[in-house]
Amino acid sequence: MKLSGALQPPAGLAAGRRFFLVGYLPTYAAVFFILLLCWAGARGWHAPAGGGLSFTRAWTTAAALGVGEVVLLVLGVTLVAVLLAPLQTPMVRLLEGQWPRRPGAEWARGRQRRRKTAWEQRAALPATGPVPPGPPGAPPAPARTPDLVQRAGVAGTELRRRYPLPDHLVRPTALGNALAAAEDTAGRAFGYDAVVAWPRLYPLLGEQTRAVVDDRRDTVDGAARMAVTMAVTAVAAAVLLARTGWWLLLALVPLAVAWVAYRGAVQAALAYGESLHVAFDLHRFALLRALAVRVPDDPAAERRIAAAWCDLWRQGVPLPPGFRYSADADQGSTTGGQGQP
Repeated sequence: MKLSGALQPPAGLAAGRRFFLVGYLPTYAAVFFILLLCWAGARGWHAPAGGGLSFTRAWTTAAALGVGEVVLLVLGVTLVAVLLAPLQTPMVRLLEGQWPRRPGAEWARGRQRRRKTAWEQRAALPATGPVPPGPPGAPPAPARTPDLVQRAGVAGTELRRRYPLPDHLVRPTALGNALAAAEDTAGRAFGYDAVVAWPRLYPLLGEQTRAVVDDRRDTVDGAARMAVTMAVTAVAAAVLLARTGWWLLLALVPLAVAWVAYRGAVQAALAYGESLHVAFDLHRFALLRALAVRVPDDPAAERRIAAAWCDLWRQGVPLPPGFRYSADADQGSTTGGQGQP
């Protein structure tokens, strides 16, 4: 039986695309790389026979695996993937930089703040009013040309996608800031705090919107799991290759994969943040109807209603005394209604 058959997890779990992408594939890649090194002669505690690794022997061993051995490999990889599933959130939190007391945390946060400041400077436009003359020989103030305005607008968009607005929310890593920006800005224009509103909005999403949100979240989690798994694999490979001379450089392979996976996780987080904005844009009224609240007539009323609910969800602040519910068939839902604070 070919080793490629181990890429297929057990049938009962293979139906889950998320499990394969987030759990099974990174674990399989790590196990396969470590087994390949072992089959090639890497042992860590003593130098390999002949003074170097033999990947010809490794491929011969892999090709000679029997059905039972491949089945055991599949079950082992699946077991490890299932056991690591509860650690998915801590892994993402680790890559987000939520380790305030770790050495280097403040330095990393300061570095991210400097990068945010650089984006803010790119997004700033020159003043339009009279500018006091500078010292002799100083270059004139730049004019607001269409090209300059466009470049500033693009920089402003990237700033909002990559960093949360308040400086105290800036995190030590690019991934953490991309996710924090999504939490900080999604729904903000309508008065919502995405952190507390999103768990209530998600069950009400339409099928197409939910598919996009789930796909992008799975991509973030899959890339984050691959980054962490490959970083750990690099350490294990370095131990196995400690006495192999120049073969030790093979430990850089999973390390490079980890770096690429992390950069991919950052880009996936930016796309995931966009999907959160779209979800609030298209489905926030479904949340109001589910709460038996009339869809407001103007943006100011909508922000007041959303802020009142978010205060309740976040801090347990009761709704205003004048709040009224009303089931209204015209809202198009049996759970819809009208009323506002």
